[in-house]
Amino acid sequence: MHQIEHLLRRTMGLDAASIGSSLISQTVRSRMQHCGLTKLEDYTRFLHETPAELSALVEAVVVKETWFFRDKEPFTVLVRLVLSEWVTTHPDGTLRLLSIPCSTGEEPYSMAMALLDGGLPADRFQVDAVDISSHALESAQCALYRKNSFRGQTRDYRERHFQPFEDGYLLNQSVRGQIRFQKGNILDGDCLDGSGIYDYIFCRNLLIYFDPPTQEKVLQKLGRLLKKSGVLFVGPVELTLVASQGFASVRIPMAAACRKVASLPEPQAQGSRRHRKPASKSLSPRSVSPLAKSNSRPALPPASATKSSPSTSLKQPPGTELENAARLADEGRLAEAVQLCENHIQIHGATAQAYYLLGLVRDAEGNETLAADFYRKALYLDPNHYDTLMQMATLSEKKGDANGARLLHKRAQRVLEKA
Repeated sequence: MHQIEHLLRRTMGLDAASIGSSLISQTVRSRMQHCGLTKLEDYTRFLHETPAELSALVEAVVVKETWFFRDKEPFTVLVRLVLSEWVTTHPDGTLRLLSIPCSTGEEPYSMAMALLDGGLPADRFQVDAVDISSHALESAQCALYRKNSFRGQTRDYRERHFQPFEDGYLLNQSVRGQIRFQKGNILDGDCLDGSGIYDYIFCRNLLIYFDPPTQEKVLQKLGRLLKKSGVLFVGPVELTLVASQGFASVRIPMAAACRKVASLPEPQAQGSRRHRKPASKSLSPRSVSPLAKSNSRPALPPASATKSSPSTSLKQPPGTELENAARLADEGRLAEAVQLCENHIQIHGATAQAYYLLGLVRDAEGNETLAADFYRKALYLDPNHYDTLMQMATLSEKKGDANGARLLHKRAQRVLEKA
């Protein structure tokens, strides 16, 4: 079995310990039975001599567990960053996104649905979706999904983007047309060669299956594929690993998002402005509302974006308490984040940013009442605190207060227009 595990490591980077040798052994025995072989040495030799069987074994061990809007925060944050950063600096052009591995399509389709619901026109973005599994890609392109792909309490997106079909749901062509699927192994040197670079990359829960040398190789590849100003989304448990390989967390709780270290802003066209008003009315923050109804947890403003945030109050006050609080919240250490925020208020006095962070932490814990109290305190200190306005709008929508949410979105939009 050791030889087969080594072959899988060389072929697809799989660290046997990540899924357990017993599971690999069970899968191998199943494939042996399928091939009519009873001796492990015969099957091992057959694997080395038969590329088709090696592909079949890879297919069998690939983890395909996924569903739409798995961990909603990354998709919420994606929309927020696109509208607040990319749109304002790219009045023209096409947003480029990558989902790798894309499995049976739920992740890239979720990316597309989130952006469309957020108001980004279909002709403004394209998602490349790559996976090593041919079977997974075939399922993704069929775009017919059963109930296992729809989890969580909020499924309003299904009413907007799917049609009942037989015993499942068929994804509308308006979403399917945004995705370009292709087979690929990220460990292959020529994978995605010639594809260009991407503004946002989703590579979540892949690195955990690799050994350290393979993880480093993959991250180097992702670094080359990501724009200097781009954002990489990984799995929550992978964030620490990524931070040690040339990336830095953008301190967005529950999103596991990071940028390349020492990243520089993208070159701007001559005469462009940092805060140019979106060319289309559909790109206003108000258009985020469909996604905001998805019980999503809040997101901290990316550290690299604070200089250009609509409200000057987003700049960190003196001291490091708030920076550390944001980092701790990103790591899920919410109680410690709260303590640092409270310490900061005691030392430096009340600030909108401190109350905003406290609201985010309480929101992440599911305590919406206490979160709203902190958000109101933040807005009392700074009525133009853009991110607090957006979070309050989200809370209002979740409570069914559409009119209140609309007013808050309008206030946030005015802040953007004045920036």
